[in-house]
Amino acid sequence: MILCAGESLIDMVPEAGHYRPLAGGAVYNTAIALGRLGAPTGYFWPISRDAFGEQLLRPLAEAQVDTSLCPRSDRLTTLAFVTLIGGEARYSFYDEGSAGRMLAPEDLPATLDDISALFIGGISLVPDPCGGSIESLVARLPAHVPVMLDPNIRPFFITDAAAYRARLERLFARADIVKLSGDDLDWLMPGASFPEAAAAILAKGAKLVLQTGGESGATAHWRHEPISAPATRVEVADTIGAGDTFNAGVLSALHQAGALTRDGIANLDADTLLQALRLGTRAAAITVSRPGANPPWAQELAALPA
Repeated sequence: MILCAGESLIDMVPEAGHYRPLAGGAVYNTAIALGRLGAPTGYFWPISRDAFGEQLLRPLAEAQVDTSLCPRSDRLTTLAFVTLIGGEARYSFYDEGSAGRMLAPEDLPATLDDISALFIGGISLVPDPCGGSIESLVARLPAHVPVMLDPNIRPFFITDAAAYRARLERLFARADIVKLSGDDLDWLMPGASFPEAAAAILAKGAKLVLQTGGESGATAHWRHEPISAPATRVEVADTIGAGDTFNAGVLSALHQAGALTRDGIANLDADTLLQALRLGTRAAAITVSRPGANPPWAQELAALPA
C-alpha cells in the first residue's frame, strides 16, 4: 500500500461569519484523495481521542484508508484557522503539544514490509519531535521503496529556518518525486526560476520535480524536456487541498500504470508522466470547485468532461 505519513488537523473554515470545522491537513488530504481514487492506501499519524479525532477517522474509513498504524493519543487535535483572501487559503495553527506534534520515534511502525511507496510533507516535517520522527521513518524504509515529498511550506510555522532547510536537504537526497508550488520555491530558493530549482533538486537524487501553479496547470521536470498539463477550468470555491489532491492523482496514476517503484519512476516514459500530470490536475480541479478539502471520488473524476 501507499503510506501517507504526516499531519491531520481540523481546518476551521470561515462560513457566513462563523467557522466550520472540517477534517484536513496536507498529508491527511492526500491519503483521503488516494483512497477515494481507489488506490491501496494507509495513513500514519497520531489521532487524538477527542471529538475532533473521531471526525478525522470517519473520512479515512469511508475512503477505505488503512489506519491500523495510527497511534491514539490523549493529547488534543491540531487546529488550523483559515483566512481566505481572493479564494487563496492562509492558515494560523494551534499546534503546541498536540497529538501529532508529539509523535516520537517509539511510535513508528514496527515493520514497513507492506509499504510500496511513502508520501510525506507538510508542517509535520517542521517541528520536533514529529519532524525528526518522520525523518527516521524515511531512513528506515527498505531501499526499494519510493518516496514522494511535498514540503508545502508555511513560513510562519518555521521557527528555525536553518534546521528545517537542513532537514529538507537530507530528505531531497532520498526522495524520488518532489512537488513544489510557487510559494515553496520563493522560500526555498529566493530568486531562482523553477527550471533552476528543479535542476538543483534533480542533482541531489530526485527523478521528478513537479511544479504546480493553480490555473497555470502543472509541469514535470525530469531527465528530458519538461512536460506540462493544463489546468481544468472550473469555478473556484477555494484552493484548500488542491495541491494535496494533485499529489494523490499523480501517485494514483503511477500506481495504475505499474510505475510506482523506484525503477519505474527513474525510467518513466513521456506518455505515462503526462497521464499522471493530467490525473493530478483534473482531480485538483474538482477539489477547488467546492469548499474545503473535499477530494473527488473515482466516479466523479470519470464523469468530469475531458
